[in-house]
Formats: sequence, C-alpha cells, structure tokens
Amino acid sequence: MTRAPLRATTEERDQAYLSFNNVGQVFNTQRGPFEALKEINLEVAQGEFICVIGHSGCGKSTLLNMVSGFLQPSSGSVTLRDVPIDRPGPDRMVVFQNYSLLPWKTVEQNVDLAVKAPRPELDAAARAQTVDHHLEMVGLIEARHKRPAQISGGMRQRVAIARALAVRPEVLVLDEPFGALDAFTREGMWSLLQDLWQQTGCTALLVTHDLREALFLSDTIYVLGARPSTIVYQVSVDLPRPRSLDLCFTDHFHDLYTELRHNIQRG
Repeated sequence: MTRAPLRATTEERDQAYLSFNNVGQVFNTQRGPFEALKEINLEVAQGEFICVIGHSGCGKSTLLNMVSGFLQPSSGSVTLRDVPIDRPGPDRMVVFQNYSLLPWKTVEQNVDLAVKAPRPELDAAARAQTVDHHLEMVGLIEARHKRPAQISGGMRQRVAIARALAVRPEVLVLDEPFGALDAFTREGMWSLLQDLWQQTGCTALLVTHDLREALFLSDTIYVLGARPSTIVYQVSVDLPRPRSLDLCFTDHFHDLYTELRHNIQRG
C-alpha cells in the first residue's frame, strides 16, 4: 500500500503549519520555579525537515515533547494547522533513541500493533499489507519474524521508524534517534531517513548532538542558547537533495559545520 507524498505546494508553504507562538516553559522544582524556555517563536513549513540543537539541558527535548503533546507550554502555544496541540495523536509520531519495542513481539507484530488502533479503517489483510510495505521501505522484510533481541541496534531503530511511518503521521518527531548507534551504522541511517522522508513527504523535527547529522538531514537548523533558552541562531542548509555522504567532505559542508559549531559555542 503506497502513499501519496505530502509535499506542500508553494501556497501551502506560505501558510502557518506547525507554529511555536511565544512559547515559554517553567518547571516547578523543590528549589522553586525553573525557567527552561523563553519566547520561542518558530514556523515550520509543511514537508520541511528542521533540527534543533544546543548544549545538553537547553530544552531541545522539551520542544519536541510539546509537539508530541506530552507537555503543555507554560505560556504561549504550539499549533498544528492553527489548532493548539494539547494531547498526543497519531498525526504526530515519535522515534526515540531507545527504540521502545516490545521484546516479546516480533518485528512485524510491533509494527502491526502500532497501526491497529489509529487506523481502524484497515482490515487484517490491509493492515498486513501496510506492515509489509513499511518493513520493505526500511529493508527488514526478511527479519519480520524475529524479535528485537535477535536483531542489531540499527535494525531495531529501523523497526521504530517503520512503526512510526506506518501510522501515516503528518509530523515525524525524532529525539536523538541514532545516538546509541556506532558511527558507521549511524551514517547509513542518515541516508535511509532522508529517503523515507522524501518518499512520504511528512514534516520532520530532529533533536541531535551530532552537527554533521543535523547538516546532512535538515533544511533549517535552530540553535538554542543558554537557559532560559531561546533561539539564538538559525542556519539555512543549502545543500542539494538528495544528499550523499560524499557531501560531508566538501568545502561548503565544512564551512557550514564551522559556522554552526562557532555559533553553538557562542550561544
């Protein structure tokens, strides 16, 4: 079962899609209020791939949790198509660093379970076809009957990505999804994720500490500064798509990397 890409038209890209409107976040702690985020204003176009980076503890994952509906801002709002996000939903799927697969279920059962509730229009045969399609997309159809403990970390993360995409989300939220993988496997996952994003046309939000990963995958990168964190710098990544790993060794990629690193240190 294939899916028509969600690539936005020029007119749609000019309209508000995913918006952070003067967002602030204050947590109540034993030592009193802790202001984590302040005056975050950000517009994400439909079909765009953005990345949020910054020092550890600056609030990157807090922003993703707001998009996912796991957390409500203390002030301001986060909206999707001008509707405030106030709860989790199948239109926004999350890929975590730790895979979050059920160890007693097979690869295909993990994906099937994710699809069953949010897509009740699919009968068993259509659901099986959807699962097969997305396992083929990530190159795991031959591992469909294996359990998570029987496959590698990279394969587990591919299952997690297939599971998220099989729900057909509008927004894919990626919270350091490749942080636990070795460097060689991680770079291969960049290419896979880029291909899947271009095939599905979903909007993607990524948090990572890897600057090369951010540059390879993103259209736009936002740098969060020191707490209370706000956006202190923005980089538009003008590398051509589709991107190959050879781009990482070009002078322009190096210049973008140097610019990004400098502004993170300064922020």
